[in-house]
Amino acid sequence: MAKTAVIAFGGNALLRSGQRGTYEEQIANVQSTCESIIGMVEQGYNIIIGHGNGPQVGNVMLQHEIASRVTDVLAMPLDFCVSETQGSIGYLIEQGMRNVLHRHHIQRNVVGVITQVTVDGNDDLFQNPTKPVGPYYKQKEMNAILADRPGIPFKEDPKGNGWRRVVASPKPLEVLNVDVIEALAKAGNIVITVGGGGIPVVRTAEGEYKGVEAVIDKDLASALTAIAVKADEFYILTDVPKVYINFRKPGEKALDVLTVAEAEQYLEEKQFAEGSMAPKIRAAIQFVKNGGKECIITEAGQLNNPQCGTRIVK
Repeated sequence: MAKTAVIAFGGNALLRSGQRGTYEEQIANVQSTCESIIGMVEQGYNIIIGHGNGPQVGNVMLQHEIASRVTDVLAMPLDFCVSETQGSIGYLIEQGMRNVLHRHHIQRNVVGVITQVTVDGNDDLFQNPTKPVGPYYKQKEMNAILADRPGIPFKEDPKGNGWRRVVASPKPLEVLNVDVIEALAKAGNIVITVGGGGIPVVRTAEGEYKGVEAVIDKDLASALTAIAVKADEFYILTDVPKVYINFRKPGEKALDVLTVAEAEQYLEEKQFAEGSMAPKIRAAIQFVKNGGKECIITEAGQLNNPQCGTRIVK
């Protein structure tokens, strides 16, 4: 029986540092990332891809806000913006994956699934926004935005790229239609799902679903998906080859293997930045604690190396 791998594409799968985010840049980046997983496809893996949308959803929000100021077009809520980026980014990944498959003479279907993910409307994280969205700003640019729209929360990027807007990022509870996603993958289709962490919805007292203003972390949503489909392997792709402690500080150290207990201790010590590596570590812990063998955190270009990345194990 074929193994199933869930692979969470990081933001740099579409947009890399110093780029403007043009269509040409994003499709080239996507195809490069898709090329990195072709070895797994050739080995017959069932593949499920999750992806982020931090820069893109922020840009969509900005487009809505600007349009609403100068036209009669109304700005849409954040959950609607997430759905827009699920469609647009899913299109880019599907096209990129199809082109890579074509070049390698492999026949596999690629299917994008618009995915809603439930959250708790009373989650405390609604009161503590931490999820970065949109472009990076210099401090002067951020101050100009705050002068026009005071109260918008911003946080400085730990890697020194500037400042970004942050929004609520509640814990994902359930991936809707995950049984359909599993069936599609096990039938041999490459499935793109939980885009941007999924469209955030809550279940009302009447049992209906309603969108909420939030962005779900794509690594946590991908971990939830990996657990639900009983994935054999879970990969989180980012822009560094391994997980580090004392990152960019004296005593910096790359980690080859990290146990759940060690990972939890480092989280307690705040070794991993929120909005960056911390949610990836939490996603890895969640997967391993709930039946997964190991989670591998690495950069896409390292996937063909059997010793790649940092492996989080029991």
